[in-house]
Amino acid sequence: QVMLAESGGGLVQAGESLRLSCVYPEHSFESYAVGWFRQAPGNEREFVAAIDWSGGSTYYADSVKGRFTISRESAKNTVFLQMNSLNAEDTAVYYCAAGHAVATIGSYWGQGTQVTVSS
Repeated sequence: QVMLAESGGGLVQAGESLRLSCVYPEHSFESYAVGWFRQAPGNEREFVAAIDWSGGSTYYADSVKGRFTISRESAKNTVFLQMNSLNAEDTAVYYCAAGHAVATIGSYWGQGTQVTVSS
């Protein structure tokens, strides 16, 4: 069973920052693209950001551009999502997912981490 493990969620005030981490299995996922998605209550899961296997290409939803940054540290088998200037609309469960390429992210999923932003 492949497991991606998210961490770093929590309760913050509007305007504050959080950094989420997604740890993936050593070696197996070094060449995989990884993405972050989120799902708020009553809403469908939506794309947030993605990064290719090399870290050279990143992609963002319009709603988070300029505020969120995705990065990966291969030595730690970890992908990060730095979230700045958080607002109440960012409140959701955040999931990381992986795939052979950015276009196929979603083959593997983590369990999610809750982010709550109070206004």
